Amino acid sequence: MKIAAVVGSPRGMRSRTRRLAGFVLAGAKEAGAEVDLIDLADLQIVPCTACESCSLDGTCVFADDFSAAYDRTLDADGLMLASPVYVDNVSGQMKVFIDRLADAMHYQNFAGRYGCSVATTQVSGGDAVIGYLNHVLNYLGATTVGGMSVALGDDPGAIDRAEPAARDLGRRLVLAVRDRPRYPDQEVEMAENREYFAGIVRANRDWRPEEYERWVREGWIGEE
Repeated sequence: MKIAAVVGSPRGMRSRTRRLAGFVLAGAKEAGAEVDLIDLADLQIVPCTACESCSLDGTCVFADDFSAAYDRTLDADGLMLASPVYVDNVSGQMKVFIDRLADAMHYQNFAGRYGCSVATTQVSGGDAVIGYLNHVLNYLGATTVGGMSVALGDDPGAIDRAEPAARDLGRRLVLAVRDRPRYPDQEVEMAENREYFAGIVRANRDWRPEEYERWVREGWIGEE
Protein backbone atom coordinates (compact mmCIF):
# COMPACT_ATOMS: atom_id res chain seq x y z
CA MET A 1 0.00 0.00 0.00
CA LYS A 2 1.26 3.47 -0.85
CA ILE A 3 0.18 6.91 0.39
CA ALA A 4 1.22 9.96 -1.63
CA ALA A 5 1.13 13.58 -0.47
CA VAL A 6 1.11 16.58 -2.79
CA VAL A 7 2.43 19.64 -0.95
CA GLY A 8 1.53 23.01 -2.45
CA SER A 9 3.73 25.33 -0.40
CA PRO A 10 6.33 27.34 -2.35
CA ARG A 11 8.67 27.35 0.66
CA GLY A 12 10.27 23.95 0.16
CA MET A 13 12.02 22.50 3.19
CA ARG A 14 11.17 25.63 5.23
CA SER A 15 7.46 24.98 4.81
CA ARG A 16 5.39 24.24 7.89
CA THR A 17 2.72 22.81 5.59
CA ARG A 18 5.32 20.33 4.36
CA ARG A 19 6.13 19.50 7.95
CA LEU A 20 2.47 18.90 8.77
CA ALA A 21 2.13 16.65 5.73
CA GLY A 22 5.23 14.81 6.91
CA PHE A 23 3.55 14.08 10.24
CA VAL A 24 0.57 12.58 8.40
CA LEU A 25 2.87 10.44 6.27
CA ALA A 26 4.73 9.34 9.40
CA GLY A 27 1.45 8.07 10.82
CA ALA A 28 0.70 6.28 7.55
CA LYS A 29 4.13 4.69 7.61
CA GLU A 30 3.60 3.54 11.19
CA ALA A 31 0.40 1.85 9.98
CA GLY A 32 2.38 -0.09 7.39
CA ALA A 33 2.17 2.04 4.25
CA GLU A 34 4.88 3.10 1.86
CA VAL A 35 4.87 6.89 1.55
CA ASP A 36 5.78 9.43 -1.14
CA LEU A 37 5.97 13.21 -0.68
CA ILE A 38 5.59 15.26 -3.86
CA ASP A 39 6.76 18.83 -3.21
CA LEU A 40 5.45 21.21 -5.86
CA ALA A 41 8.17 23.70 -4.89
CA ASP A 42 10.65 21.35 -6.56
CA LEU A 43 8.70 21.18 -9.82
CA GLN A 44 8.01 23.34 -12.83
CA ILE A 45 4.33 23.04 -13.78
CA VAL A 46 2.74 25.32 -16.38
CA PRO A 47 -0.79 26.64 -15.76
CA CYS A 48 -3.60 25.02 -17.71
CA THR A 49 -4.79 27.05 -20.71
CA ALA A 50 -8.05 25.09 -21.25
CA CYS A 51 -6.93 24.15 -24.78
CA GLU A 52 -8.78 20.80 -24.34
CA SER A 53 -6.00 18.89 -26.08
CA CYS A 54 -6.09 16.33 -23.27
CA SER A 55 -9.65 15.46 -24.32
CA LEU A 56 -8.23 13.82 -27.48
CA ASP A 57 -5.94 11.27 -25.86
CA GLY A 58 -5.41 12.22 -22.22
CA THR A 59 -2.02 13.80 -22.97
CA CYS A 60 -1.21 17.41 -22.13
CA VAL A 61 0.56 19.65 -24.65
CA PHE A 62 2.99 20.92 -22.00
CA ALA A 63 6.21 18.99 -21.52
CA ASP A 64 6.85 19.90 -17.89
CA ASP A 65 6.99 18.16 -14.51
CA PHE A 66 3.26 17.55 -14.18
CA SER A 67 3.16 14.14 -15.85
CA ALA A 68 5.80 12.66 -13.54
CA ALA A 69 4.06 14.04 -10.44
CA TYR A 70 0.68 12.83 -11.68
CA ASP A 71 2.03 9.33 -12.31
CA ARG A 72 3.29 9.22 -8.73
CA THR A 73 -0.16 10.07 -7.42
CA LEU A 74 -1.77 7.44 -9.64
CA ASP A 75 0.65 4.88 -8.26
CA ALA A 76 -0.71 5.47 -4.74
CA ASP A 77 -3.70 3.90 -3.00
CA GLY A 78 -4.27 6.99 -0.86
CA LEU A 79 -3.74 10.66 -1.69
CA MET A 80 -3.24 13.67 0.57
CA LEU A 81 -3.42 17.28 -0.63
CA ALA A 82 -1.63 19.85 1.53
CA SER A 83 -1.62 23.62 1.10
CA PRO A 84 -1.04 26.80 3.06
CA VAL A 85 -3.86 29.33 3.03
CA TYR A 86 -3.02 32.22 0.70
CA VAL A 87 -5.72 34.94 0.67
CA ASP A 88 -8.48 32.58 1.78
CA ASN A 89 -7.62 29.86 -0.73
CA VAL A 90 -4.96 27.34 -1.72
CA SER A 91 -1.54 28.47 -2.87
CA GLY A 92 -0.98 29.31 -6.53
CA GLN A 93 1.21 26.24 -6.90
CA MET A 94 -1.54 23.95 -5.65
CA LYS A 95 -4.20 25.62 -7.81
CA VAL A 96 -2.08 25.17 -10.93
CA PHE A 97 -1.63 21.49 -10.09
CA ILE A 98 -5.36 21.04 -9.47
CA ASP A 99 -6.29 22.73 -12.75
CA ARG A 100 -4.02 20.33 -14.63
CA LEU A 101 -6.02 17.43 -13.11
CA ALA A 102 -9.13 18.30 -15.14
CA ASP A 103 -8.84 15.27 -17.41
CA ALA A 104 -8.36 12.98 -14.40
CA MET A 105 -11.54 14.45 -12.92
CA HIS A 106 -13.53 13.98 -16.13
CA TYR A 107 -12.52 10.31 -16.36
CA GLN A 108 -12.58 9.59 -12.61
CA ASN A 109 -9.03 8.24 -12.62
CA PHE A 110 -8.83 8.12 -8.81
CA ALA A 111 -12.04 6.16 -8.31
CA GLY A 112 -11.70 3.61 -5.53
CA ARG A 113 -8.93 5.50 -3.78
CA TYR A 114 -9.14 7.30 -0.44
CA GLY A 115 -7.75 10.69 0.50
CA CYS A 116 -7.45 13.47 3.05
CA SER A 117 -6.32 17.09 3.20
CA VAL A 118 -4.27 19.33 5.48
CA ALA A 119 -3.75 23.08 5.58
CA THR A 120 -1.85 25.67 7.56
CA THR A 121 -2.89 29.28 8.04
CA GLN A 122 -1.84 32.31 10.00
CA VAL A 123 -5.27 32.93 11.55
CA SER A 124 -8.26 31.88 9.45
CA GLY A 125 -9.40 30.13 6.31
CA GLY A 126 -7.96 26.72 7.11
CA ASP A 127 -11.24 24.86 7.36
CA ALA A 128 -12.47 26.37 4.08
CA VAL A 129 -9.32 25.22 2.29
CA ILE A 130 -9.71 21.73 3.75
CA GLY A 131 -13.27 21.69 2.45
CA TYR A 132 -12.10 22.76 -1.00
CA LEU A 133 -9.27 20.22 -1.17
CA ASN A 134 -11.55 17.39 -0.10
CA HIS A 135 -14.04 18.57 -2.72
CA VAL A 136 -11.27 18.26 -5.31
CA LEU A 137 -10.56 14.72 -4.15
CA ASN A 138 -14.26 13.88 -4.57
CA TYR A 139 -14.13 15.39 -8.06
CA LEU A 140 -11.28 12.97 -8.83
CA GLY A 141 -13.42 10.08 -7.61
CA ALA A 142 -11.59 9.59 -4.31
CA THR A 143 -13.40 9.17 -0.99
CA THR A 144 -12.11 11.39 1.80
CA VAL A 145 -11.60 10.43 5.45
CA GLY A 146 -11.37 14.02 6.72
CA GLY A 147 -8.65 16.58 7.18
CA MET A 148 -7.11 19.08 9.57
CA SER A 149 -5.94 22.66 9.55
CA VAL A 150 -3.50 24.36 11.91
CA ALA A 151 -3.65 28.07 12.75
CA LEU A 152 -0.04 29.00 13.36
CA GLY A 153 -0.36 32.62 14.43
CA ASP A 154 2.85 33.74 16.10
CA ASP A 155 3.15 30.47 18.03
CA PRO A 156 6.30 28.54 17.06
CA GLY A 157 5.02 25.46 18.87
CA ALA A 158 1.65 25.22 17.09
CA ILE A 159 2.85 22.87 14.36
CA ASP A 160 4.51 20.49 16.82
CA ARG A 161 1.37 20.27 18.95
CA ALA A 162 -0.51 19.19 15.83
CA GLU A 163 1.74 16.17 15.32
CA PRO A 164 -0.32 13.59 17.26
CA ALA A 165 -3.53 14.49 15.41
CA ALA A 166 -1.70 14.54 12.07
CA ARG A 167 -0.20 11.10 12.67
CA ASP A 168 -3.65 9.84 13.60
CA LEU A 169 -5.02 11.20 10.31
CA GLY A 170 -2.34 9.26 8.45
CA ARG A 171 -3.24 6.07 10.27
CA ARG A 172 -6.94 6.61 9.54
CA LEU A 173 -6.18 7.02 5.85
CA VAL A 174 -4.30 3.71 5.79
CA LEU A 175 -7.14 1.96 7.62
CA ALA A 176 -9.64 3.35 5.11
CA VAL A 177 -7.61 2.05 2.19
CA ARG A 178 -7.49 -1.35 3.89
CA ASP A 179 -11.07 -1.58 5.17
CA ARG A 180 -12.84 0.47 2.45
CA PRO A 181 -15.55 2.16 4.56
CA ARG A 182 -18.60 3.68 2.88
CA TYR A 183 -19.51 7.37 3.05
CA PRO A 184 -23.04 7.68 1.62
CA ASP A 185 -23.07 11.48 1.41
CA GLN A 186 -19.87 11.48 -0.62
CA GLU A 187 -21.15 8.67 -2.81
CA VAL A 188 -24.20 10.75 -3.71
CA GLU A 189 -22.02 13.75 -4.58
CA MET A 190 -19.62 11.67 -6.65
CA ALA A 191 -22.51 10.04 -8.52
CA GLU A 192 -23.80 13.52 -9.41
CA ASN A 193 -20.32 14.47 -10.62
CA ARG A 194 -20.17 11.38 -12.82
CA GLU A 195 -23.56 12.16 -14.29
CA TYR A 196 -22.11 15.44 -15.53
CA PHE A 197 -18.76 13.96 -16.61
CA ALA A 198 -20.60 11.22 -18.55
CA GLY A 199 -21.45 13.83 -21.17
CA ILE A 200 -17.74 14.44 -21.73
CA VAL A 201 -16.99 10.72 -21.90
CA ARG A 202 -19.74 10.20 -24.47
CA ALA A 203 -18.63 13.17 -26.56
CA ASN A 204 -15.04 11.89 -26.65
CA ARG A 205 -15.72 8.19 -27.09
CA ASP A 206 -14.43 8.09 -30.69
CA TRP A 207 -11.10 9.48 -29.47
CA ARG A 208 -11.05 7.70 -26.12
CA PRO A 209 -12.75 4.31 -26.73
CA GLU A 210 -10.86 2.52 -23.94
CA GLU A 211 -11.96 5.10 -21.40
CA TYR A 212 -15.52 4.90 -22.67
CA GLU A 213 -15.50 1.10 -22.28
CA ARG A 214 -14.09 1.46 -18.76
CA TRP A 215 -17.02 3.66 -17.82
CA VAL A 216 -19.42 1.10 -19.27
CA ARG A 217 -17.75 -1.70 -17.27
CA GLU A 218 -17.94 0.36 -14.09
CA GLY A 219 -21.64 0.96 -14.65
CA TRP A 220 -21.18 4.73 -14.70
CA ILE A 221 -22.56 5.03 -18.21
CA GLY A 222 -24.92 3.00 -20.37
CA GLU A 223 -23.52 1.52 -23.57
CA GLU A 224 -24.99 3.13 -26.67
